[in-house]
Amino acid sequence: MDAARIVGALARYTGDLPLAEDVAQEALAAALVSWQTEGVPRDPIGWLLPVGRRRAIDAFRRRSAADERYALLARDLDETMGGTDILFDPDAIDDDVLALIFTACHPVLSREAAIALTLRVVGGLTTDEIAKSFFVPVPTIQARITRAKKTLAAAHVPFEVPPDATSRAERLGSVLSVLYLIFTEGSSATGGSAWMRTDLASEALRLARVLVRLMPVGEAYGLIALMEFTAARFPARLDADGHPVLLEQQDRSRWDRAAIVRGRAALAMAVAEGRGLGAYGLQASIAECHAVAPSVEATDWDRIVVLYEALGRLTPSPAVELAWAVAVAMASGPAAGLAIVHDIAAKDALPGSHLVPAVRAEMSARMGRRAEARADYLLAAELCANAAEREVLLEKAHAIDPAE
Repeated sequence: MDAARIVGALARYTGDLPLAEDVAQEALAAALVSWQTEGVPRDPIGWLLPVGRRRAIDAFRRRSAADERYALLARDLDETMGGTDILFDPDAIDDDVLALIFTACHPVLSREAAIALTLRVVGGLTTDEIAKSFFVPVPTIQARITRAKKTLAAAHVPFEVPPDATSRAERLGSVLSVLYLIFTEGSSATGGSAWMRTDLASEALRLARVLVRLMPVGEAYGLIALMEFTAARFPARLDADGHPVLLEQQDRSRWDRAAIVRGRAALAMAVAEGRGLGAYGLQASIAECHAVAPSVEATDWDRIVVLYEALGRLTPSPAVELAWAVAVAMASGPAAGLAIVHDIAAKDALPGSHLVPAVRAEMSARMGRRAEARADYLLAAELCANAAEREVLLEKAHAIDPAE
């Protein structure tokens, strides 16, 4: 998330988010050249920020012939270069990241465009990763991000956390969605070789804690609870050799009990608001069922089924429906869950996703349909973009002897 801090700091100085991202990229390009010959500096961010600011000043000077306002901004930026630079105040930079999220989630943008832009600029996710999160083609995401930048620039959107509660409330839904998606990418990476990106998840949780101090509302507490319960399992999700460990094999004594306590406290705050749990609160309640259960078999699957049904009515999506199918299979047997999965597959609701064949394979295996399970594991592995998860799927496929 250092890139987000750099962009945020530059956006604070320039008041222009698209320009801030452009000059941040230019600074990174300059670093690649300079650091190869001079070595990486002790303080990389301290090297990058002044370079980015100089590039911003150059950009404003180029524009100044057409607009006197840019000339004044260039002069002001020039004057600050010689003094104490608050860009190096860690607290100020942290605040900049939250301001960056609120700016990118301005209501002048559609919700989809705002979330895509923020995931790219703040979360550092690739367009491919964002596309997978939305289950849409990569060109669609690229177009959304490009249009969003142009719209923010044309509307002269100020770089700030909105000072009034009404404006903050207008953007809260998008901000929470962004933090949720960043955390989700951190807890289960869609691509690359790592099973998890815990630094990304930790940053999303940190920002959620900052947000709830600013806006102590139920859904913000619900999101924090969900993140805490999920992060509590991180220590047990990799073995000593760094290989993935699935839920049913995890050593639950390694789960972070302090995180579970924090999650339950946050969930209690969400409930105490008295408005009924929202989507994040319901997901947190599901995660709590797992967190307090001594084993997979002893988990309250009937409650999880009910919670997923409520979540599906509140925020219907094929991903929620697939998770509900898994819960139904655990509560009522794999045949009941498999019928739901077949319906999802028939609708092609998750095109190109490895999740449908992976879930179908699990249920087929439990029903003794070994050949079908093996074929689906192999298909899921072929579709999966994450190397660590692909390895798990292939191991499951190769462990099945279809002749038995």
